[in-house]
Amino acid sequence: MKISDIEELKRIANNVRINIIEEVYCGKSGHPGGALSCVEILTALYFNQMNINPENPKAGNRDRFVLSKGHASPTLYAVLAERGYFQKEKLVTFRNIESILQGHPDMNKVPGVDMTTGSLGQGLSIANGMAMASKLNKEGFRVYCLLGDGELEEGQVWEAAMTSSHYKLDNLCVIVDNNNLQIDGEIENVMCPYPIDEKFKSFGFEVININGHDFKDILEAFNKSRAVKQRPTAIIAKTVKGKGVSFMENNVGWHGKAPNDIEYRQAISELKNV
Repeated sequence: MKISDIEELKRIANNVRINIIEEVYCGKSGHPGGALSCVEILTALYFNQMNINPENPKAGNRDRFVLSKGHASPTLYAVLAERGYFQKEKLVTFRNIESILQGHPDMNKVPGVDMTTGSLGQGLSIANGMAMASKLNKEGFRVYCLLGDGELEEGQVWEAAMTSSHYKLDNLCVIVDNNNLQIDGEIENVMCPYPIDEKFKSFGFEVININGHDFKDILEAFNKSRAVKQRPTAIIAKTVKGKGVSFMENNVGWHGKAPNDIEYRQAISELKNV
């Protein structure tokens, strides 16, 4: 399945946002802000870019995705359910003690999850290993890794970036969800990582700046990254935390809490009337 129609991708993305709100509301906890900001990115990957098959989620030649910002698991679960990896009815069990859909994704329990993540800063190192294995084994798959902008404060990210460049991992594409907010506030006030694009350039990456909510921008960037040789790509996606829900947008208070009954109804109403 490869969906190229922008309007259809927008429709899927809106469904994903509705599912995110359902998940966090039913789980009574979670991270809706950073989950809503990366919706278009994951929708584009799973419905347009990646070589994957929900009927064979462990296929050896499949493209891999590493959600380094593992607390955005509601987005990954919602996209996987929309793509057919498991029944959408499971989404309402988010964070239930008996559920496979825990607060951070578990590769041993959730079909379609390529790596268990949650401890911030580790995802790019893991993605490097996958990309290197693909080259060494001549399997030809690509690896995508989504980082949070606050996560760039982790030193391991930059050690991993040196590795990506040193080994010329042109089958690796890093995406930074640059929504400018982390749990303690604006990223430049906590530990400023700007200029993000110039930093990745200095580490030897091909860098592409995009609007992370514009499917045209996103698809063009992913297509460009495929043509890059002898070095990895970093896509810096400017996004809005809480995108799609008026009272959550650019509001750091929605980094990690669930909506109450009134807030839930308002959020669902807004998304269903887009």
